[in-house]
Amino acid sequence: MKKYIQDFEIVYNLRLNKDYFILKLFSEDELTTILPAQFAEVRIPDSSSTFLRRPISIHDVNYEKNTITLLIRIAGKGTEKLSELKAGELINLIFPLGNSFSLPIMDKVLLIGGGCGVAPMLYTAKYFMQFGFMPTLLLGYRDKESILRKEKFGKYGNVFYTTEDGSFGEKGTVLDHSLFSSDSFNFKKIYACGPEAMLKNVAARAKAKNIDCEVSLENMMACGIGACLCCVQNTTTGHKCVCTEGPVFNTKDLIW
Repeated sequence: MKKYIQDFEIVYNLRLNKDYFILKLFSEDELTTILPAQFAEVRIPDSSSTFLRRPISIHDVNYEKNTITLLIRIAGKGTEKLSELKAGELINLIFPLGNSFSLPIMDKVLLIGGGCGVAPMLYTAKYFMQFGFMPTLLLGYRDKESILRKEKFGKYGNVFYTTEDGSFGEKGTVLDHSLFSSDSFNFKKIYACGPEAMLKNVAARAKAKNIDCEVSLENMMACGIGACLCCVQNTTTGHKCVCTEGPVFNTKDLIW
């Protein structure tokens, strides 16, 4: 898939809570096709101390309005700088990068997101619905105040929540949710994104139930084009760059 280096105008910068914010970006050019779980490398504007771009999951796409939405967690100087940008300013993206979640071949699809791993799940659910699949989403957060875009997610599937303190949904992590212990757990495919420990456990649960499972990895990245080799993942067929041969892998192919 062809990659683009392109300036976008910031439509708005919306702070969701102390850790997360939304950047909605407008392009004067028609958007290329973007697939679920692909990401962008974002240049940090006017920063003398931040040289590397930041890899950010693509949270939503609106082709009619030529907009891309990024859901970003503040994790350091680069993302802090992005959180300070104003409407009307320009930001440069390299996109769309990486591979994508595969389209389901049958219904009964479960999407699991934990922490900032919820970011690609909105567009994934929206994309799958365009092809006639109504996904179930299981999203995990620290507490009620951490929940992101609840109304928006509710448009694209049946959504279940966990919070670590039990302030909303079921108490615990996504792995503690009663969906996993229910006799009606008859999903045909699982897609997940989140911390590595969560993904390993989701993969084990999927294997035990003989369910095909794809995960989007959050390995540390720098270049985004496979040159620096800092995001290498061990697989059954050798080392793979997560930024180019991922971020999505079938869990049966991973060696953790």
